[in-house]
Amino acid sequence: MKYDVLIVGAGPGGIFSAYELSQLDPSLKICVIEAGKQLNERKCPIDGVNIKNCIGCQPCSIMSGFGGAGAFSDGKYNITNDFGGTLHEYIGKEKALELMNYVDGINLSHGGSGTKLYTSIQSDFKMKCMEQDLHLLDASVRHLGTDINYVVLSNLYDELKDKVEFHFLTPAETVEQIDGGYRVVTKKGDFEGKYCIISAGRSGSKWMEKVCEDMNIPTKSNRVDIGVRVELPAAVFSHITDELYESKIVYRTQKYGDLVRTFCMNPRGSVVNENTNGIVTVNGHSFEDPAKQTDNTNFALLVAKHFTEPFKDSNGYGESIARLSNMLGGGVIIQRFGDLISGKRSTQARIDESFVVPTLKAMPGDLSLVMPKRILDGIIEMIYALDKIAPGTANYDTLLYGVEVKFYNMEVDVDSNLMTSFNNLFVIGDCSGITHSLSHASASGVHVARYIVSQK
Repeated sequence: MKYDVLIVGAGPGGIFSAYELSQLDPSLKICVIEAGKQLNERKCPIDGVNIKNCIGCQPCSIMSGFGGAGAFSDGKYNITNDFGGTLHEYIGKEKALELMNYVDGINLSHGGSGTKLYTSIQSDFKMKCMEQDLHLLDASVRHLGTDINYVVLSNLYDELKDKVEFHFLTPAETVEQIDGGYRVVTKKGDFEGKYCIISAGRSGSKWMEKVCEDMNIPTKSNRVDIGVRVELPAAVFSHITDELYESKIVYRTQKYGDLVRTFCMNPRGSVVNENTNGIVTVNGHSFEDPAKQTDNTNFALLVAKHFTEPFKDSNGYGESIARLSNMLGGGVIIQRFGDLISGKRSTQARIDESFVVPTLKAMPGDLSLVMPKRILDGIIEMIYALDKIAPGTANYDTLLYGVEVKFYNMEVDVDSNLMTSFNNLFVIGDCSGITHSLSHASASGVHVARYIVSQK
């Protein structure tokens, strides 16, 4: 099966590569190879009644399939170079922002119109943060919501399905260089093309490392982010979320000098399970539809850990902590902030008597038995700092879910066109270690597509 362009992965990077290629040159024969299912077939069996915890489906419908791991996220597109990846270091700041705005326009034209664009630029809240040694990062945020994000993806697939050949439930095994291009080997057959774009996402990070090892593509160690998801009454953060929706706040701890940041804020959202390489971690969703909203707001507090020689397996470090949580709690552990500070394990009775009703069924426990002391100390210090700008954050009944881990692929060595040392072999999206967000991953796909068309 021979094509002009092979795309491995149907996440944001792969989708927008295929979209831009088909727009710029409809004559191209494009093939997308995806380990997961079509969007309308992706459904997690956890219903909270018959199935309450992850049962290890293969493939995981939350992490793989059309739309990638972001398909059932809260659909936040952060238009900024301040966070979400280092794409701007490869293609330039102005170009990166131009591409992110271009992607935003496509989302709006495919069902996202009417959604709100928030901005933290020139916000008075920035000064309030600085007064407490907290630092609000600049960004414009388009919030689609989990529901509208699904609509946008559905419309993109409907437009692409007759222009691009999709092969679902077809995990790539190896990528090989051949005369005139590349071969992607799968159990369902081999696919060959002149150009090959790898966009395997976060869930494909281990596979990507193996590809780089087999092809001797240089990589360098990246980081892992470890922390908890905080859930509290929506009213506590409403003065922030009503104006900014997503606030990226960074704090340097006094005790260790580590950076702790807020991440993935979900006003009136729900806490959810996430399965990465068989390890159950925690995440958050939110909806645009008021009927699907809750009385709580949740967000992650993450500590970034960078490692130097001789240690190279940052993801393995994060996985070991998450596995310990799974071992002790059978999955995600939940603990009241007051219990943590008092040195007490949360029990179901203590959770039930809380004023904050959890949106995820998790096992009550003691996060101090799971999290490294340095990381947990940083999280506690950050909660007290946030309490100064959002009083109530450090309340006894504030809920902490653990462990939340953000895995990053080892950063792949690519040039300004996101091409590896192998001609016409590109690595984009989160599997590259360069992008860490929907907007950056999507923009990287557009960037490579434009380059390929320019070379014809």
